[in-house]
Amino acid sequence: MTDPKIFAARFPGDFLFGVATAAFQIEGATKVDGRKPSIWDAFSNMPGRVFNRDNGDVACNHYNRLEEDLDLIKEMGVEAYRFSIAWPRIIPEGTGRINEKGLDFYDRLVDGCKARGIKTYATLYHWDLPLSLMGDGGWTARTTAYAFQRYAKVVMARLGDRLDAVATFNEPWCSVWLSHLYGVHAPGERNMEAALAAMHTTNLAHGLAVEAIRHVTPNVPVGLVLNAHSVIPGSESPQDKTAAERAFDFHNGAFFGPVFKGEYPQSLIEALGDRMPKVEEGDLAIISQRLDWWGLNYYTPMRVTNDSAEEAIYPATQGAPFVSQKVTDIGWEIYAPAMKSLVEDLYRRYELPDCYVTENGAAYNMGPQNGEIDDQPRLDYYVDHLSVVADLVSDGYPMKGYFAWSLMDNFEWAEGYRMRFGLVYVDYETQERTIKKSGKWYRELASQFPGGNHRVA
Repeated sequence: MTDPKIFAARFPGDFLFGVATAAFQIEGATKVDGRKPSIWDAFSNMPGRVFNRDNGDVACNHYNRLEEDLDLIKEMGVEAYRFSIAWPRIIPEGTGRINEKGLDFYDRLVDGCKARGIKTYATLYHWDLPLSLMGDGGWTARTTAYAFQRYAKVVMARLGDRLDAVATFNEPWCSVWLSHLYGVHAPGERNMEAALAAMHTTNLAHGLAVEAIRHVTPNVPVGLVLNAHSVIPGSESPQDKTAAERAFDFHNGAFFGPVFKGEYPQSLIEALGDRMPKVEEGDLAIISQRLDWWGLNYYTPMRVTNDSAEEAIYPATQGAPFVSQKVTDIGWEIYAPAMKSLVEDLYRRYELPDCYVTENGAAYNMGPQNGEIDDQPRLDYYVDHLSVVADLVSDGYPMKGYFAWSLMDNFEWAEGYRMRFGLVYVDYETQERTIKKSGKWYRELASQFPGGNHRVA
C-alpha cells in the first residue's frame, strides 16, 4: 500500500511531517559575513579524512539560495523544517564577540519559514564546533559546556520568539564516540579517555543549555536528538545476549542514562573504572532536567556478537553479518522492524516524553535520466519505516512527527558528496534542484495533513 492518500489514513490528523537538514551540510559560505572555521572545516581539509577531500565551502550554497530553498520546502508540502544553527556564525571564536550577521541569516531563515506557514524546529549543535575552542580541548574540556550554554542563550534571545521547538544536540553518539574514539568524524581523535571526557562534557552542555533555554524562552519546547542504536544479538546464545546488553549501555545508555535517569550505566562504570571522567556534584541533576520531547534518528540496526577480547567491551557500530542482505548504497543494512523494537525497548527502560522521528532516510545515488530521478528503493525505504511509525502510533506510543532525512543531497560528512540522502537531487556543478520520485511521493503524503502546504483534496 504505497498510495500516499491511503497511507496517510494510518496517521492521526495532527501528526507532523517535515524535512531536515544541517548547517554545515548545506550552507556553504564558510568564509563570509564573519563566520570563522569549525572543526569540520579543518578536518575536511586534512588529507585522508573526507572522501575526495570534499569540504563544506560551497555545499548546496544554501546561504546564498535561502529564499529559493524555503520555496522548495513549501513546495514539498510539509508542515515543518528541522535545521541546525552554525555556532561559528553566531560566536565565531566559540566565546567572546557575537556576530550579528550570523544571527541576521537565521532571522531571515526563521522569518521566511513563518511567512510560508512552515514550523521551525531548530538544533543548536550539529557537530560544527568553533575551531578556536579546540585550543582548550574542545568537547574534552569542561569549559566548552559553559561556552555552549552562553551560545544557547544568545540564539534563543534572538530567535526563540519564533521557534516552534529547539533541540540542544544532534546525535551526541557521533560527536562523542565517532569523533573521539573511532576517529571517523572531526576532530578525528582515537582515544578512550578523550571520548569519555567528551561524553560527560556533552551531557553537561546539554543540561546547561536546557537551563538557558528555559530561562530565556520558557514556552519553547526543548528536547534532545539521539541516534539510538537498535542493538540485536548475533545469536540466541547467552554470550551474545550479554554482549548486546553491554553494547546497549555503551552506545545508548551513556546518553539516555544521565539524561533520563540521572545516572551513568553501572556496567559502564564497572568496566571503565577510574577511566570514567570526574562527575562533579550537581552535574547529573543539571543533565537530567525534564525534557518536553526527544528526537529519534534511525537508519540501520546494530548487530553484536560476543568477543572475549578486552577491547571488545566497546563494540563498533556493526558486528554480526547482515541478516537481510539488503543494504543501501552507503552499506547500511535495511531492517525496519528494528526501529519498532528499539522504540518499544527505550520506553520500557526510560521515562521518555513525546517522540519525533527527527531523521530517517536512505542513501541511494541514482542520478537523473531524462530529467527524472527514479529512486524507487528510497521510496520503498520510506514506506517500510513510516509503516513502523504508524504501527507505533496505533500501539499507543507518543510518536508526534516525522522528519525525512534529507530535504536535499548534501555534504555527507566523511563520505563527502558521493552519498546522496536527499528527497531532492542537487547538481553540485549548477546547484540545480530536482525533486526525486521519493520526494514527489513524500510531498503528496505530507500534503494530506491540515498543516501541510498545498494540501491535496
